[in-house]
Amino acid sequence: MGETIRQGGSGKWACKREFDMTELGALRTIALKGRVSALDVASSLGLDPADVAEQVQRLAANGLVKEMPTGLKVTPEGKDRLAALLAAERATIDMTAIKAIYEDFLPINSASKEIFTAWQLRPDGEMNDHTDADYDAAVLANLTAVHEQVLPLVTRAATVVPRAARYADRLSDAQRRYASGDTAYVTRPIIDSYHTVWFELHEDLICWCGLTRAEEAAAGNAH
Repeated sequence: MGETIRQGGSGKWACKREFDMTELGALRTIALKGRVSALDVASSLGLDPADVAEQVQRLAANGLVKEMPTGLKVTPEGKDRLAALLAAERATIDMTAIKAIYEDFLPINSASKEIFTAWQLRPDGEMNDHTDADYDAAVLANLTAVHEQVLPLVTRAATVVPRAARYADRLSDAQRRYASGDTAYVTRPIIDSYHTVWFELHEDLICWCGLTRAEEAAAGNAH
């Protein structure tokens, strides 16, 4: 693990030299999901549950995460630590390359927003009760077409930010699940549904580009 220091007086964390990818991944996953178990963190990261449980214990011992009845939560001190880790990660990124990737992502993201909306609402604005199999099949076909578009982009992102590679696996897993009939994996929160993973990918792309969600929401680019 890279050495870390506390900045005097501010209580903020700062990274010095290299950073711990498992620590970053765990903290980022917990922060994005809000409330999550260590087992689910391991699943999202594609890591051994025992290794992640050990990492989570370290984070808790350092006051960076807290075990709540509903799952793990990042503490205010943990948010400071995560911000430092993300800044250290951004310092390693080719910004020209990642911004070009993000520009290519935005049109695909716009298409995904329409598809997720269509899954939840019929064209007339009524809730989709999923009794029209043909309608649902058409929406899922469109989502699969978007999936095929975004995978090469995620592969490109992984050459710039190694942590991006896991998104290809997670998106593909969600796609396989809904294609096999488990349509909870289209938009259901909490689980790693396609929408959940897409949201987290988008959040990381925004972060890697040095942008904020507020800026992207104002630009009409956020879900």
